[in-house]
Amino acid sequence: MTYHLKKILLRLLAGIGVLWGAATLTFAAINLTGGDTALAILGGPEAMPTPEVMAQVRKEYGLDDPLPVQYANYLLKLAKGDLGESYQLRIPVADAITQQLSATIQLALCAGVLAVSLSVLLAILTAGRAQWIRSLTSGLELTITSAPSFVVGLLLLLVFSFHFHWLPAAGSQGWKALVLPTLSLALPIVGVLTQVLRQELEDILEQPFIVMARARGMSEAGVRLRHALKHAMVPLATLSGFIFASLLGGAVVVEMLFARQGVGRLMLDAANTKDIPIVLGITLLAALIYVVVNLLVDLLNALIDPRRVAW
Repeated sequence: MTYHLKKILLRLLAGIGVLWGAATLTFAAINLTGGDTALAILGGPEAMPTPEVMAQVRKEYGLDDPLPVQYANYLLKLAKGDLGESYQLRIPVADAITQQLSATIQLALCAGVLAVSLSVLLAILTAGRAQWIRSLTSGLELTITSAPSFVVGLLLLLVFSFHFHWLPAAGSQGWKALVLPTLSLALPIVGVLTQVLRQELEDILEQPFIVMARARGMSEAGVRLRHALKHAMVPLATLSGFIFASLLGGAVVVEMLFARQGVGRLMLDAANTKDIPIVLGITLLAALIYVVVNLLVDLLNALIDPRRVAW
């Protein structure tokens, strides 16, 4: 077995540990907070269930078992690929997530592509430029980065929806409804990525091989695009985990703010109604995406620059 294959297997084992930890922490957080899960299943206090009905629900869903038993039963089902059934929707958790996943993927992909594209463009245009240009762009990036997604979203709504009436304020239909949510998710990420890329580009532009390329008569645009950018892609790939985590976390707020369908909105509704299977299912999905992305980042770094890979 080769050295790299062993490292990949170790990463996979670590990924399984991450999934177990995510499931365990979420299970504990939900079950140790206040509120009666059986009452939430029946529709809340407004349903006014009788004690007999409450006892029947607890028995049916295993809620009368001690928490360690409930936890062990959940892990056994999880090992078999069974995420359970939603308490509120009365459908399998996998089906509930699948129904909402495409909208979240669409939003996350658009925001991710936009964030990376803008970051690369801004970093190339501002790296090594005059001090006033760098100071101005750094100030703007810091302002955008420090603003939460919902603040950015509110400002965009006020300007483009309520004042100019150019774009819809809510909904999931059509490309126009995707513009403001995409910008709300992408802009805070742009600030961070641009700062990292610009610093990396400025370091690379001072390297001897860049000086040689300029001495051979290569244009400044060619130097930046053909040589410097290639070497600056390693930190960008390494930050992919941060990008995906930001997209998943921000999707919850953005989907609620713009009244969009998606996994984030499903997660928030499930947490409010103590729909434990849905919350655990989405948590595991987020952890799985994080594990897969980080493994792909390691492989991508090996392709971009094998000397800088910390296997």
